[in-house]
Amino acid sequence: MVRQKHFTIPAMIGFITFMNMYPPFATDMYLPALPEMGKYFGASEFLVGLTLTIFFLMFAVSMVIFGPLSDKYGRKPILIFGTGIFTAASIACATAPNIYILLAGRFFEGVGAGAIITVATAIIKDSFRGALMSKILVITQVLMVLGPMAAPLAGGFLLRFTDWHGAFYVLTIIGAINLALAFLFTETLPPEKRYKGEVFDSLLLLKQIARQKSFMLPLIMFSLLMAPFMAYLSVSSFVYIENFGLTAQEYSYFFAANAAASALGPIFYLKLKNLMSNERLTEFAFLVTIASGLLIIFPGHWSAWAFLFSFLPFTIIETVVRPFSMEILLNRAKENVGTASSMLNFVPNLFGSLGMMLGTLPWGDFVTGLGVIILGAAALSIFMFRFVSDKL
Repeated sequence: MVRQKHFTIPAMIGFITFMNMYPPFATDMYLPALPEMGKYFGASEFLVGLTLTIFFLMFAVSMVIFGPLSDKYGRKPILIFGTGIFTAASIACATAPNIYILLAGRFFEGVGAGAIITVATAIIKDSFRGALMSKILVITQVLMVLGPMAAPLAGGFLLRFTDWHGAFYVLTIIGAINLALAFLFTETLPPEKRYKGEVFDSLLLLKQIARQKSFMLPLIMFSLLMAPFMAYLSVSSFVYIENFGLTAQEYSYFFAANAAASALGPIFYLKLKNLMSNERLTEFAFLVTIASGLLIIFPGHWSAWAFLFSFLPFTIIETVVRPFSMEILLNRAKENVGTASSMLNFVPNLFGSLGMMLGTLPWGDFVTGLGVIILGAAALSIFMFRFVSDKL
């Protein structure tokens, strides 16, 4: 590990985790306010949901751009630039006079967050090796649960004292803190290991990664499961608040309970990886996904509790798959790690953005729609498994 002047190893793990909490904080914090925002701006559920979709779409695109650039220029300048963009965009969101300015702010928040996450993933590969890297991945995944747990609770609490603007002012503060930490961070990619070609050529490194079937096919297969997870994110407030009649604060408790259950995923992964081969673990993940989808379509309509417990199996298995797939794919990245990291983050978030758009379509019943999306993602993943089982 490159010696850090201002961070111990535990502090470095904390910093990486803090950066990985950007997506949940940038989305989950204002989820309880989505119905209120629709009334405030006089906007449809689809248009309000687009504030989530556009964030994750640009989040994904940004990672593709800044991964190769971090391989050429280093991690620190990209981190500082991305954090600065995110912080400025958060201010724009907080002061948005209409839904379209808010969408523009979310566009640039996504750009900044994508740069931050790409650097955070590359730093793990730069700084840790072997069993230690595996443990770091699990630790960061477990600690990242604090974001989805705390963000909606904080958002629901803020709504007791302010309106939806408050969530974006908090995001501005988070961005400012990360910017200060970024300046204290010591570069982990020395000049001799950086890409030596031209800037445009560095972006062409993505083409090299995309041609590696042993990397891309498993990545696509695992990434398909992000679609239903993000679909849940986009419709959960409407389901709990409008379908089941919960308050924004009560909704935040249910959302936090689901997020807390996701902490079990990385822990189960450490156990399961010693009991199952990669192929058997993948098959098990698909079976649990199918069971959860069927539960949502049938008893998931009964009550808020039934919906929660129907979705929990998928939540847990999806968070088993995250460190599982990341460890497999990072170990295959021998050089240009920033580029590999960008693709590793881009593809899941691309499917996640698609899932958000599918989730907010006019199904007439968001619960049934979510169940269909889960079963569809499982079916496509199982189809892909035919081509990648020998590559795991």
